[in-house]
Amino acid sequence: VLQISAGGLDRKYCIVNNQSWTPLSQTLDDAVRISPDVVKGKALVVRRGNCSFSQKALVAQSLGATTLLIASTIPLIIPSANDSDYAKVHIPLALMRNRDFLEAQKEFGEGMLVKLYAPPHSKIDPSIAVILLISMVTIVLGGYWSGACERDRLNSGVTEGGGGESKADSGELFLYSPLKVVVFVAMMCGMLVLMYYFYNVLVYIIIAIFCLASASALFSCLDAVMEKIGCGTIRYDFSIRNWNFSVRSIILAAVCISIAVVWGVYRNEERWIWILQDLLGIAFCLNFMKTISLSNFKICVILLSLLLVYDVFFVFITPFLTKDGVSIMVQVALGPASGEKLPVVMRVPRFSAWAQNLCGMQFSILGYGDIIVPGLLVAYCSRFDVWINSSKKIYFVSCCIAYLLGMILTFAVMLLSGMGQPALLYLVPFTLITSTVVAACRGELKQFWAGTTYEVSVLPDPYLIFLHYCLMQSFPF
Repeated sequence: VLQISAGGLDRKYCIVNNQSWTPLSQTLDDAVRISPDVVKGKALVVRRGNCSFSQKALVAQSLGATTLLIASTIPLIIPSANDSDYAKVHIPLALMRNRDFLEAQKEFGEGMLVKLYAPPHSKIDPSIAVILLISMVTIVLGGYWSGACERDRLNSGVTEGGGGESKADSGELFLYSPLKVVVFVAMMCGMLVLMYYFYNVLVYIIIAIFCLASASALFSCLDAVMEKIGCGTIRYDFSIRNWNFSVRSIILAAVCISIAVVWGVYRNEERWIWILQDLLGIAFCLNFMKTISLSNFKICVILLSLLLVYDVFFVFITPFLTKDGVSIMVQVALGPASGEKLPVVMRVPRFSAWAQNLCGMQFSILGYGDIIVPGLLVAYCSRFDVWINSSKKIYFVSCCIAYLLGMILTFAVMLLSGMGQPALLYLVPFTLITSTVVAACRGELKQFWAGTTYEVSVLPDPYLIFLHYCLMQSFPF
């Protein structure tokens, strides 16, 4: 952190330094004050050119400067040099953004007093609790909504088709067979590899699909809420191609589309746009858990197990296969250092990383896949409670608790290891084993395994395409 003061006015700026040069103090009080009032002891600011960092530092040091700041017009990197050069430089060296230097020069003039210090970075941040809350609320609401829809379907007298046939009353449906699960996961692997090699092109396609899918999902969620509280049932007296429109639907559609458009336009405004991205992401996950119905526990086991293997492979194994030793999953999830990011994660700013936020907002993130994939099992448990008339919702509650414990373990391992973890590595065993144990203890394992002939809903194409990328991003930070 670079603090500049003059005439009672203080301001902090981002700097990037390498502690191997000269370590900075961790607090502002211990920072050395550098004043331009003396010839020797000045803080020099130079443009970033073709000379190496060590050459610049040695020249500044020979002239009597006590600090060297390099104003950079390109993204900041940690200054480095050969090991032998570190011992020669005895003054602090750091990079700052050129626009920050111009702003400080304009605001403070010539009589600037500057301090450099490096606040310690806290591993434990309150944003982790917010991420955990978002994931739990989404899982619980999505599972409850799926069970409520199943209850309404049964109460309305809709009967199941026999022999795996589609049910016309439920829309366009198909039986989610084990073979189709394998094909689906294979397609995900192929799409992830394509994203790794053609990220700069495909990222804009995903952004467009996200706007369409999330706006539709948000409409579905808000429409269900409005229906529940009985608001706005007045309809227009006209129809278009046998579609009747209500005042509520038109207003909600306008609101949802507007929110998606605002996100699309201001998606790179990190200070506040994460709120809209999380809102749209929650709506997408909720609508997906409500819409997609896995037919039995066997399908749940096959799907979650394959996705677990997929997650572990692309996080831990691919670094040994890529030239730069970077995980394909991590590379796709984080995107380039500067540029477009995939909108397939929940993001919450790290509240304690205020110093790092000067350089760019730091976020704790959780992939949509870490909610959707276990959420499909939670939704199945919720529907199974409806099928067996369980008043205590034992399967639904136990699976939600298992998800909570899995998330807690994920974050604990992440904090202890200091690196992101594939959350499905912990969530899948917790939820599958817990559901199996509950069914076995209640003597309902055979029924729980076989489930029902109720089939899986086919979503519109934008949903299917976007789902592939959502499930690919199963990686918390």
